Amino acid sequence: MKTRFLAGWKTRFYSVCLMMLVSALATTAFAAQAQETAAPPAEEAAAAVAAAADATADAAAAVGEAAAEPAAAEEAPAEEEASLDSGDTAWMLTSTLLVLLMIVPGLALFYGGLVRSKNVLSVLSQVLVVASIVIVLWAFYGYSAVFTEGNAFFGSFTEKSFLKGIGVDTLSGTIPELLFVAFQSTFAAITTALIVGAFAERIKFKAVLLFSVLWFTFSYLPMAHIVWGGGYLGELGAIDFAGGTVVHINAGVAGLVGAYFVGKRLGFGQTALKPHNVPFTFIGAALLWIGWFGFNAGSAAAADGTAALAFINTILATSAAVVGWTLVEAISKGKPSALGAASGAVAGLVGITPACGTVGPLGAIVIGLAAGAICVWGVTGLKKLLNVDDTADVFGVHGVGGIVGAVLTGVFTAPSLGGTGDADFSIGSQVWIQVVSIGFTIVWCAVVTVLALLVAKLVFGLRVNEEAERIGLDISSHGESAYEV
Repeated sequence: MKTRFLAGWKTRFYSVCLMMLVSALATTAFAAQAQETAAPPAEEAAAAVAAAADATADAAAAVGEAAAEPAAAEEAPAEEEASLDSGDTAWMLTSTLLVLLMIVPGLALFYGGLVRSKNVLSVLSQVLVVASIVIVLWAFYGYSAVFTEGNAFFGSFTEKSFLKGIGVDTLSGTIPELLFVAFQSTFAAITTALIVGAFAERIKFKAVLLFSVLWFTFSYLPMAHIVWGGGYLGELGAIDFAGGTVVHINAGVAGLVGAYFVGKRLGFGQTALKPHNVPFTFIGAALLWIGWFGFNAGSAAAADGTAALAFINTILATSAAVVGWTLVEAISKGKPSALGAASGAVAGLVGITPACGTVGPLGAIVIGLAAGAICVWGVTGLKKLLNVDDTADVFGVHGVGGIVGAVLTGVFTAPSLGGTGDADFSIGSQVWIQVVSIGFTIVWCAVVTVLALLVAKLVFGLRVNEEAERIGLDISSHGESAYEV
């Protein structure tokens, strides 16, 4: 079987940097007001001394009571910090459920509608089984490898392996640590499941599973630790509130490399390989949008103002992206499509993910518009330029949208543009850090993906044979059919 190896990167990304105007510094003049105090007459002074002498005994008695107060005051905050917050816990339980909704049925339906009818069950199975394996591995060693102390790239694989040392009373901030483990497991699951859309309709099921285990272990886990677990990019100052680099660029690059390795579908470029069920994809996109509130606002790990900011930004950016994608499609193709609007919603969700907790609402609208418009090019012009068969446009939406969002996070986090950055926030410096984080993610993920695919190819082979592909993976790989005719 002939497969194409990654022949080299031909793309050039021309990032349009918005250099907005500089914030004005306010100066406040403080006038010093002098107070004149007159010396009391001698008789009054003497009376004051006598009164003070009489009060000495009372003051001495009060000293004993006052001495005990600082110790009690010091203990109270410590107890408060370690206490569980029922509101935060309730919100995080809800958020975890919402992110799970994104995977099944959200992502499964979105991808299932994009493939042909003879392959829909294979994609549904891949999404569900890959996500399930990753969640189990997350409990075995994934959580420990991300959220324990280690080096700049990995935490400890053994310190909290099999969730040892985590009980029902163990807290992570103001929520049970077991809940934090569950919440983060859904991030790992959906990231790995996203990749399968790139090489859908022609890859072996067992190859997908082996690849997913390797990729989760050596790409997702280190990237999550590097950004969120105290690793290299986190220390560098990269801003990624909910997963622009860790989730979307990571999965997008893996999908691109995987599509090259597995090769194009039979008939690609010769016959139209149309989505078999656009309503499935539309419903999947709607479920993804609903679930994404848990993804973004849940990343605040509390029911607070930051969660509210992420929540409204998720609404605004997604809506703006739908408008942006629809306008570009209407102008370039003459007719806006339902599939385009659904894809635009996902592009906006991807774009706002790294920025949702740090940019203001107006910044979210700009990011959404940019992600929606640029991702139209990502799934059309760029896809042709790369000469790749990315079945579900994983790179065109998640990779490109993630890059757009990560760069613009460095712009609109500025307080002068409505963001939550510090007073001394520098747009130029932060954009550079964001670009470094993007480049690091692309290189790390590409190398790991190549190695994982080579291992899977050596063990099982990557692609089904031509006859199995023509019949469809539902029958040839799973022995069942979605539609009985």
